[in-house]
Amino acid sequence: MSKASNIPYKIYLEESESPRAWYNLRADMINKPAPLLDPATGKPVTEDDLRPVFCDEAIRQELDDTTRDIPIPEAVQDFYRMYRPSPLVHATFLEQALGTPAKIYYKFEGNNTSGSHKLNSAIAQAYYAKQQGLKGVTTETGAGQWGTALSMACAFFGLDCKVFMVKCSYEQKPFRREVMRTYGAGVMPSPSEATAAGRRILAEHPGTTGSLGCAISEAVETALELPGYRYVLGSVLSQVLLHQTIIGLEAQTALRKYDIRPDIIIGCAGGGSNLGGLIAPFMGEKIRGEADYRFIAVEPASCPSFTRGRYAYDFCDTGRGCPLAKMYTLGSGFIPSANHAGGLRYHGMSSILSQLYHDGLMEAVAVEQSRVFEAAQLFARTEGTLPAPESSHAIRVAIDEALKCRETGEAKTIVFGLTGTGYFDMAAYKRFNDGEMNDYIPSDAELAESFSKLPDIHE
Repeated sequence: MSKASNIPYKIYLEESESPRAWYNLRADMINKPAPLLDPATGKPVTEDDLRPVFCDEAIRQELDDTTRDIPIPEAVQDFYRMYRPSPLVHATFLEQALGTPAKIYYKFEGNNTSGSHKLNSAIAQAYYAKQQGLKGVTTETGAGQWGTALSMACAFFGLDCKVFMVKCSYEQKPFRREVMRTYGAGVMPSPSEATAAGRRILAEHPGTTGSLGCAISEAVETALELPGYRYVLGSVLSQVLLHQTIIGLEAQTALRKYDIRPDIIIGCAGGGSNLGGLIAPFMGEKIRGEADYRFIAVEPASCPSFTRGRYAYDFCDTGRGCPLAKMYTLGSGFIPSANHAGGLRYHGMSSILSQLYHDGLMEAVAVEQSRVFEAAQLFARTEGTLPAPESSHAIRVAIDEALKCRETGEAKTIVFGLTGTGYFDMAAYKRFNDGEMNDYIPSDAELAESFSKLPDIHE
């Protein structure tokens, strides 16, 4: 439990306390994540297999499950200094509103122009692309935070950036795409007529609102066709979770600084980047037997990869052009409803997090978006920050756990990730305020239809 005396409202680290290396959780995992497979051969992918798609250094990091600490390049550290270390905030006003004995802290990642944690990996991947002498990169984005972050990083290093944005978010969040364009990125709604994958998906699903799986297919196809380009991903892949461990490492240092020991650590889960980044150092302690924590992944009920998905090998993209990953998945062809948490619309989950969940080291909860926005509204009114819909999933469960403490009288310490701000999500807030928000939950029949199309992989 935490000591109550002399803990400031916001805990800031000195620059000298900033991490100089990312933490590779896979090095400490007893059961390593299953390898990516080549869909043509069914064998684990090699560096040569991935080289046409990803940057060389990103490939090395993706396949490395033994090196515990991977140095952060000096140029990336310099960029981090613009907005890091980020604060760990004691949510005292939220605690008072809830009347709970629980202590609530959140790691705030919205204090940069991209508005989210995504910049932590975007700048690293852009740096590797620049070092390799590439002309540009392609990517997908859901709610737009990743596309915004990558457009910023590419502008910094003078790289071209082509973004395929999930169509429902492209239409719901026009100002976020304009931020991308301001930084020089080309932005296209996905699925589109610009790629063979997009045309095929549109033919099979006329009028579709798109998905991250669709957008990934288009971005990968474009990268393969353009000389001097590579594809970069904002979540799911192990290399991305590696870069995001800057969040958990800073949080760990800040908590130790004031002798605060969390009981529960909570993060929203779409593909897994912010959740994995936040919990990794603490999970390492748990695996090594140095401490024990309760970890909770929170996902939307409309896209419940953990709570209702299958643990199986599946394609990482809807167009089935990417490697196969073993993960909790709803099926690569699953297209979720157009909910407002655009960054939590991926059909699968990180292989690292999937393995941890499968091993019982982490819990998962699915919540409806109306309850998520109720929590977001309370948080905004008490803590003064308008949270992103994605982040608000973690807020919802943090509040639920704090209310349980009120009932039991237990003074547990709760830490959650506030991944970003929601100032470009006002259409969603308007629907909530007007009482027009719906909670769509896929039926068992819908999921069964999607599961029936999972690839037949015999391990």
